[in-house]
Amino acid sequence: MKVTRTEEVTKSRIRVYLEEEPAFVLYKGEARRLHIREGMELTQENYNIIMEELLPKRAKLRAMNLLKSREYTVKQLRDKLESGEYPQDVIEEALAYVASFHYTDDLRYAVSFITSHENARSRRRIEQDLLARGIDRDTVEKAWTEWEEEGGCQDEQAMIHKLLEKKHFVPERANLKEKQKMYGFLMRKGFSGEQVRKAILCTAGEYETE
Repeated sequence: MKVTRTEEVTKSRIRVYLEEEPAFVLYKGEARRLHIREGMELTQENYNIIMEELLPKRAKLRAMNLLKSREYTVKQLRDKLESGEYPQDVIEEALAYVASFHYTDDLRYAVSFITSHENARSRRRIEQDLLARGIDRDTVEKAWTEWEEEGGCQDEQAMIHKLLEKKHFVPERANLKEKQKMYGFLMRKGFSGEQVRKAILCTAGEYETE
C-alpha cells in the first residue's frame, strides 16, 4: 500500500491517505516511527500495527473517557468516534468493547431519559428526542413499558397548564387568534390535539383537525 498523501490535522496529528483514499489519522511521532511519508510503501506489518494495535487501543480509550462524564447512546458514541476519523472496523471494535462491560445500553439510556423528562416533556416529544439520538422505536417502546412497570406516569394536562401559566395565558380571556397561536405552540411541544384543546378550553368547531 502506497502512502499517496499526508496532511496536517492539528499540530500533533496527520491524516494519512493510502492509494489516494483517506485511511486514518496518526500522531506525527507515530508516523515517524512507522516510516510513513508521502510516496513511501506502507508495509503490511506496519499496517497491521496501526489497524490492530494503535487505533483500536486509542478508540477504546476515547470511548471510555467519553463515558466517564455522561452516558451516550450507541449512535452518539459512534458519531463521536467517527468525528475522530477512526476506520469503521476500529469503531465497531471499540463499541463492542464498551458494550461488553455494559457501559452502553440504549434501553437503560432510554428509561433514564424518560424518567428525567417525564414531568417536563410530552410523550411524543420524548420519543422524538430518543429517536433523534439513534435509539430504535422498538427499544423506545420497551423503555416506556419498563418505566411504567417501575411506577412511572405522566400528567400532560399538568404540564400544559404549567406552560400556559409561564406564558401568562388565560384561556377564558383569550380570543380565537390567541388560542390558535397557543394551540400551535403546544402542538410543537409534542402534545396531542385532544390534550391541547382540553387545556385551552376551545369551543366546538374552532379547530377542524389536529
